[in-house]
Amino acid sequence: MNRRNILWSAASALGAAFAASRAEAATEATANTKLKVVYHLSDAEKVNFVLGNIQNHIDGVGGAEHVTIALVVHGPALKAFHWAQANPDISKHVGDFSKDGVELAACGNTMKAQNVTLTDLLPGFVSAEKGGVVRLAELQSQGYLYLRP
Repeated sequence: MNRRNILWSAASALGAAFAASRAEAATEATANTKLKVVYHLSDAEKVNFVLGNIQNHIDGVGGAEHVTIALVVHGPALKAFHWAQANPDISKHVGDFSKDGVELAACGNTMKAQNVTLTDLLPGFVSAEKGGVVRLAELQSQGYLYLRP
């Protein structure tokens, strides 16, 4: 075997070993990193659908400990979360999500427009003071994947 072939074989072997180690590191990092997802909800007619999606997401990954989820609600959809008007299914979902660590953010601008405070909403909500769309952008800049069912 001449020197050129020996050098080429050595370089190829080193490259393959490096690629394999990087692939293994990427797989380990993915396995050890919780996925972060933000759901965007503004359509009143999609409230039950989105809450079902979030529950399916939690169930699909094997529980809330395997995913970090935020729900940002603004516009007409927020009315479904007023404690005085919420149906029992929505109240149950919100209670379960709150226990599971799902961030439930209500748009501060929508709250002002609807003349409600956090005490008027189901327990577990926090106020997105700067607005729902600002909170969505903040979460996306923190690596959250954006879903708008």
